[in-house]
This record gives sequence, structure tokens and C-alpha cells, in this order.
Amino acid sequence: MKIQVMVRLKNGVLDPQGKAVEKSADKMGFKGFSNFRIGKLIEFETDLPKEEALEKAKQLADKILSNPVIESYEVKVGE
Repeated sequence: MKIQVMVRLKNGVLDPQGKAVEKSADKMGFKGFSNFRIGKLIEFETDLPKEEALEKAKQLADKILSNPVIESYEVKVGE
């Protein structure tokens, strides 16, 4: 089974990468888009049972894949 972990900056945390994309998009003529937030998607495989896999993936995300002070994450079974 594939697990996906989406990590994003928490609301209120400055996202300089998102701001740079917003400025570049505007300069290139992509009008009407704003408030870009950049995140990362981490995918991995497991043979564990679904409930155990999701619980351990949450622990992995909390301890290794994200910085819980400034980032939030979402764990789900991948497609």
C-alpha cells in the first residue's frame, strides 16, 4: 500500500517560496492568482495493515518528515 504525507507551513507562517512564485506568476502574465503556499508531498510503501500503517506514518511525519512548530501534515492512503 502507498502512503502519502502532505507537509505544509501552518497558517500565519511566512512562506517566502510561495511569495516568490506569486510574484513570478504575476510578472509572467498569470493574473488572478494569489496566496501561493508551497508544500511537499512524500510518498512511501508499506506492507503493514492499513490502520497500523496510518498510525505509524503519523508518528513518522511528526518526528521526521515535518517540523511541528511551523508545519502541519496530512497522512492518507495513496492512489
